[in-house]
Amino acid sequence: MKRLANTGRISFLKIKRGRFALVVFFFAALMASCGPAFEDTGDMTVLRYNEDQNITSLDPVFARNQANIWAVAQLFNGLVELDEQLEVRPAIARSWEISDDGLLYTFSLREDVYFHDNPCFTGGEGRLVRAEDFVYSLNRLISTSLNPPGSWVMNPVARKPDGSLNVTAPNDTLLRIRLERPFPPFLSLLAMQYCSVVPREAVEKYGRDFRRNPVGTGPFHFAYWKEGVKLVYRKNEKYFEFDGDKRLPYLDAVSIRFIQDRQTAFLEFIQGNLDLLTRTDPSYQDELLTPDGELQPRHQDNLVMITMPFLNSEYLGMVMNKEKVPDDWPMRSVKIRRAVNYGFDREKMLRFMRNNIGTPAHAGFVPVGMPGFTENTGGYTYDPEKALRLLEEAGYPGGVGLPGITLHTTQAYQDIAQYIQFELSGIGITMDIDVMPPATLREMMANTDAPFFRGSWIADYPDAENYLALFYSKNKTPDGPNYTHFQNEAFDYLYQQALSETDDSARHAIYHKMDSLIISEAPKVFLYYDQSMRFTHKYVKNMTNNPLNHLVLKRVRIEQ
Repeated sequence: MKRLANTGRISFLKIKRGRFALVVFFFAALMASCGPAFEDTGDMTVLRYNEDQNITSLDPVFARNQANIWAVAQLFNGLVELDEQLEVRPAIARSWEISDDGLLYTFSLREDVYFHDNPCFTGGEGRLVRAEDFVYSLNRLISTSLNPPGSWVMNPVARKPDGSLNVTAPNDTLLRIRLERPFPPFLSLLAMQYCSVVPREAVEKYGRDFRRNPVGTGPFHFAYWKEGVKLVYRKNEKYFEFDGDKRLPYLDAVSIRFIQDRQTAFLEFIQGNLDLLTRTDPSYQDELLTPDGELQPRHQDNLVMITMPFLNSEYLGMVMNKEKVPDDWPMRSVKIRRAVNYGFDREKMLRFMRNNIGTPAHAGFVPVGMPGFTENTGGYTYDPEKALRLLEEAGYPGGVGLPGITLHTTQAYQDIAQYIQFELSGIGITMDIDVMPPATLREMMANTDAPFFRGSWIADYPDAENYLALFYSKNKTPDGPNYTHFQNEAFDYLYQQALSETDDSARHAIYHKMDSLIISEAPKVFLYYDQSMRFTHKYVKNMTNNPLNHLVLKRVRIEQ
């Protein structure tokens, strides 16, 4: 770990992260050589993208991070799915009904969905999906022998006397799920890849090795995987979805490479050896984007940029547990916490540090793009005069006598930490920076050993409860995601009230009150709401996205 001390009012440009500069004529030569990036497979169309994070499993019960989720999403289906507007749509479930008390969900299944052909089946031919397959698949999520990371998804579901889920299949096309208590976002939970259907035959045949022998129902089936090198899927010729009279998918194959160096992957994309670039990186961000976040003019003839709000809130967290922080720790004062929130310019931070990628977090913790989001929550904007008044009211005029604070962060966010350090020094707040490996920071956060830390929260499902759960007192770490150990009786009451409210408008109004309370108490410094960005060559058609940054390839085309 390395610690960076506050160095005073240094030039802002000196703390701006370095960029990866590429010679213009080199790029001109690369762009001139670009053409449709097809594999050398005759007339087959193959979409190629890079995954710089390691894919650890193709078993959906272990789809806990973006790399695994994207890979699994091409192979499997669940009962329902989310569209580009985060609305729940049918998948294998043709339709569903919810009882008036919100406890019983009844799904009617399609009768034309087949598992991929695989030696685990008699004759090697994939069989029809039955309701009992979902009983089996969902119960895998609570398996103590697997200990899957997505077991929490089944928390709202009632249990039978033997401890299994209260999920039943009266016949092959009818599935019933009974909840322990009403949970309005439950359908969104079922849209997660954790809840994909898998065949018992494949799991029993391959055992633990099912992770690299996946058998699903998705638009593509597994073909080849050399871990850390290449992963290949082929078109599922029996896929159940159609676009008009055309059976999906349009692509013949998907090829995933594992280039860990993002600069190298970017050059491969520019040269046409990859069709899709799934993220930006400081090393090439300025080459690709203007300071205002637009696609650079030199790339506009060849590339397409797809961008939208991403349900990810970036923040600095402050531990509220008095047993974990000393009596003289400045952040124990709500006035100082508010002063920090007022003490830096979020708009300037995004403009200089991120090419305007993202939205300043002026509205609380629930991000832009979340259903029910509202800007009218009385959040924090840049107001150094108000910050100075708050410091004076707290007994530290101009910051005189205020003990220093230390922010724990990782190298990836060091530049933003330095920016905030620089801004806060202007109102008299001294902040040091402790840079550490991500795993170390996560462990410290889980044990509340990092009193002031940089964090982020990416939505698992599109309901504000997923964000506000971070402040519910019963969710304190290490048993839940409440890393700050925030505790407030009024908030807890509203949280429980929201869980039993089935009307969306009424529930969103409760969420608004909860977010406003968090703004007032300021257990976090709200930084920005993220924005997803992906880039394709113009010959790639129908690439879409949604605020959860899902990768859906079943309708993508490649056209020369």
